[in-house]
Amino acid sequence: MKFDPSWLRKWQFWLATGAITLVVIVGLTFALSGSSGPEYKIAKVEKGAVTATVSASGTLNAVVSVQVGSQISGQIKELFADFNSEVKEGQLIARIDPETFEYKVRQAQADLDAARAQIMMQRAEATRYQVNAANAKRDYERNQQLYEKGFISIGARDTSHTNYSAMAEQAKSAKAQVAVTEAGLKQKEAVLAQAKVDLGRTAIRAPVNGVVIKRSVDRGQTVAASLQSPELFVIAENLADMQVDTSIDEAEIGRVREGQKATFTVDAFPGRTFEGTVKRIRKSAQIASNVVTYLVEIATANPDKELLPGMTANVRIVADTREDVLRVPNAALRFRPAGTSAKTAASGNAGAAQMKAQRERLEKELQLSDEQKTKLDGMFNTMRQKMGAARQAQEAERKKLIERARTEMNAQIAEMLTPEQKAKFDEINAEASSRRQGGGTTAGRIYVMENGRPKELAVRVGLTDGTMTEVNAPELKEGIEVIVGTVQKQSSSTTATPPAGPRMF
Repeated sequence: MKFDPSWLRKWQFWLATGAITLVVIVGLTFALSGSSGPEYKIAKVEKGAVTATVSASGTLNAVVSVQVGSQISGQIKELFADFNSEVKEGQLIARIDPETFEYKVRQAQADLDAARAQIMMQRAEATRYQVNAANAKRDYERNQQLYEKGFISIGARDTSHTNYSAMAEQAKSAKAQVAVTEAGLKQKEAVLAQAKVDLGRTAIRAPVNGVVIKRSVDRGQTVAASLQSPELFVIAENLADMQVDTSIDEAEIGRVREGQKATFTVDAFPGRTFEGTVKRIRKSAQIASNVVTYLVEIATANPDKELLPGMTANVRIVADTREDVLRVPNAALRFRPAGTSAKTAASGNAGAAQMKAQRERLEKELQLSDEQKTKLDGMFNTMRQKMGAARQAQEAERKKLIERARTEMNAQIAEMLTPEQKAKFDEINAEASSRRQGGGTTAGRIYVMENGRPKELAVRVGLTDGTMTEVNAPELKEGIEVIVGTVQKQSSSTTATPPAGPRMF
């Protein structure tokens, strides 16, 4: 019997094909069994406190910082204080060269002495004229009597009268000259007093008790006091009490009130948290690149004087706190099972429905005119666009964008209203703001496990601290497990990759 090689080749081909098919079937079986269902990350609903905060950065400053300047120009001759020097009120801390001002005092004193001597001479001259006028008067009176008796002529009488009149006018002139000289004397006295004041100003003294935190001049330096007093020192009155000056965005300023507690950290002391209290909210807005912020002062104690002016502080202002409430991780509110995109889109219409209801309420309660309704439509269309853009942002930024858009729209609505409508609109806004601050007004949803599958649970969302969020629902209880994510599985049919050889280049 002759052997047929082609039969052997066919048998090998079918054997190899069967082996490959078997490997593929086994691999698919393992793959399908491994992807039978996703595994979920689970967290439990717990009770605890939720604290909503407003975060910002600021700068530490002394409560009172006094700039010490100079009212006169001159050269710094002596310095008696330096950086970190503790000074008392009235203490001499620097001196400007007094030589020029001493000469001015001497000159003013000499001018005053000369004026006093001159007035003494003029007073004596005035007295002499008064005596001469008195003598001329007696001569005239005597000649008048002689003329009446016929002993002298009328010409002699008139001559004595003319002489008397001239002497009287000279006496008046001398008296007036004395008055002018006395006024000049007072002027000289004022010049001398001013020169003495300027001489006294060469001594620079501390206006308050405190610590020198800045020295801007050196010995021998010339300072020029023209339109603005030059800065020589900066003295912090009391470093045991300081304040953090922080800028709060207009979207967050409505949540900040005087008296609220605050905490902050500084890079100089990592791991340490300092406490403070909101002391003042300045009403003047600061506008930079179309961003509106308000300056908030946070008072803090610094008994050990560790905190220094100029340090950067990362501030968290406690806006509200809820104690003993049900809370879940924020990831539970963000989680959506696979295949729920359509449902998510449908639920996204809840915001549009809420805006529609708000618009209808405004039209009804404010009794808007047709023109006002048209303007309101444009405002709500713009608001929808801004809300859509805000949904793409991160959670913290999204809240700011939404609050800012709400503030802008409320301002635009208020501008088009009559005084009566505006009063009602303010009531509606106050009610809405109260509901927002009270929490529990925002709809949300979480997912719990039921029969091995995720089940949607509608909740009301309250405060959030950025990690945990307050939630409330009738069927929600402490200890219930909620889904916060999925576990990514690795494929069981992995192909081993041989180790790479050594690199040649």
